[in-house]
Amino acid sequence: MSTQSTLDKLKSYLSEIEKNNAKGKCINAFLQLNEKAFEQAKLIDEKIKKGKAGRLAGKIIAIKANINVKGMNASCASLTLKDYTCPYDASVIEKIKKEDGLIIGMTNMDEFACGSSGETSAFGACKNPAALDLIPGGSSSGSAASVAAGFCDMALGSDTGGSIRNPASHCGVVGVKPSYGLVSRYGLIDLSMSLDQIGAFAKKAEDAALLLDVIKGRDEKDATTYQSKEIRIEKLNKLRIGIPNIKIQDKRISELISKKIKEIADKKGWQAKNIDLRHVDLAIQTYYPICYVEFFSGTRKFDGRRYGKKIEDACGPEVLRRILGGSEISKAEFKGLYYRRALRAKQLIKQEFESAFKDADCIIMPTVPRLPHKLGSKISVEEMYGYDALTIPANLAEIPALSLPIGKIDNIPVGMQILCPHLKENVMFSVAREFESII
Repeated sequence: MSTQSTLDKLKSYLSEIEKNNAKGKCINAFLQLNEKAFEQAKLIDEKIKKGKAGRLAGKIIAIKANINVKGMNASCASLTLKDYTCPYDASVIEKIKKEDGLIIGMTNMDEFACGSSGETSAFGACKNPAALDLIPGGSSSGSAASVAAGFCDMALGSDTGGSIRNPASHCGVVGVKPSYGLVSRYGLIDLSMSLDQIGAFAKKAEDAALLLDVIKGRDEKDATTYQSKEIRIEKLNKLRIGIPNIKIQDKRISELISKKIKEIADKKGWQAKNIDLRHVDLAIQTYYPICYVEFFSGTRKFDGRRYGKKIEDACGPEVLRRILGGSEISKAEFKGLYYRRALRAKQLIKQEFESAFKDADCIIMPTVPRLPHKLGSKISVEEMYGYDALTIPANLAEIPALSLPIGKIDNIPVGMQILCPHLKENVMFSVAREFESII
């Protein structure tokens, strides 16, 4: 636990936010700050003094604006929900508050989590603290940027096809997508219910593991959740690293990761071997039919009667593209053909990873196949969707994946992705910690 009081730390972060967050001035990571934060910080400090504080006492945490925090605005960075005040806490927020984590505010994001760059927010693009003229990645852009910029200790995001790991890579922080079912989705305004998971951002693997351990577990409000063991970092003696033969756009990223793998394998005596993941190339084609259909279904509640405005009247072009795409795929004449085919391909990818993990304890590959582009650049839809080509497979396979800062190219952070079998988060975090020790 920090020797600095929660209140003093909060004041320090808020000062940093005031200097560097304002829209048009700098990073634009936050959409709303917690007006009750000072009062809550004092209560936490009192509990610390009495020795009755929880595991997150003294930790300042930012929350992606698609997760319900009672009394705050989960706008999903959309004009649709601009005036929506959350009437309840998501299950993950209940757990954070129970362990005395202090929520500092709601972070910017791609509108309704539709995007890979942080540029589709109705409230202005978020910027990358590591390079202000570049995208931070998305859709959890504000959460990654807030940790990277030193606005908080940790943050929550959601990951449907890479929305935590993608911005973690670009901003140079740790970003974790847990196994599907490890963390309750109750209170998350979903993009695609069969793929979404709430996960953690932090500067170090140890902090991300702590936050994930707090928010994990069985929840009667989410039937997909599991009861699971404590998440902790363990000592690794032997390890088999699987390296998929994947060609990416920027070879320098692959070369940097290969160098780090060789360095740690030589130092620790670990085995590194090439593996074949033949169906990874199908990931994008599999992901988007599922995502479009489930997003279209999930947005039918935004009809202008209960929650703000009608989504089709208030949303931006990327959200509308996905709604219209999901509507077309869902039409009666197709009888669910494309959605069912995508689900079959998803199962194929899942089985391929299960087979690969018989010969490897973890799989390591780049998080993103290219460096981030400049804010405002005109790039094609195909190029934008390509940012998630290497992160989508973990969502389809329902396995945990972590993006770890591994170095820089042209002074821009680069992330390395560590993937492990379902519910093997302990191995994933332990591998990440070992790599941190050599970086």
